[in-house]
Amino acid sequence: MEHAHGTQGVWRAAISATLHCLTGCAIGEVLGLVIATALGWGDVASIVLAVALAFFFGYLLTSLPLLRSGMALAAVVPIALAADTVSIAVMEIVDNTLIVAIPGAMDAGLDDALFWGSLAIALAIAFVVTVPVNRWMIGRGRGHAVVHRHHAGHRA
Repeated sequence: MEHAHGTQGVWRAAISATLHCLTGCAIGEVLGLVIATALGWGDVASIVLAVALAFFFGYLLTSLPLLRSGMALAAVVPIALAADTVSIAVMEIVDNTLIVAIPGAMDAGLDDALFWGSLAIALAIAFVVTVPVNRWMIGRGRGHAVVHRHHAGHRA
């Protein structure tokens, strides 16, 4: 892919893939932390729910366009897993490590600026860390390159 689109194209694709990943992770993180905070869950349960929902929404955002293109769910699932697993995992590890490391962030309530600020900072840093990971994968025909190959094949 790198030779076909050049280095700039690979970086653009990596940024786009990471923004896609960030969207799914942010939806899952926010929803998970909001639910867990509202229910008064502890730190571990909050993180588990947020990570599970981040993976769910990340995979969902990849899967929906493929399903709409007429692909069967059995064909979509392995593509979504190949496209997003590493990216979401890296983003979630960085994001949650930072949230846990920020003093008071896990104890902050939904009406606390610390809650939202910590989450925003952690996701922003996770984005910066994940872009080179996606660039490396896309440059080798992995990650979101798998989805792009499918889209290119269906447009023809």
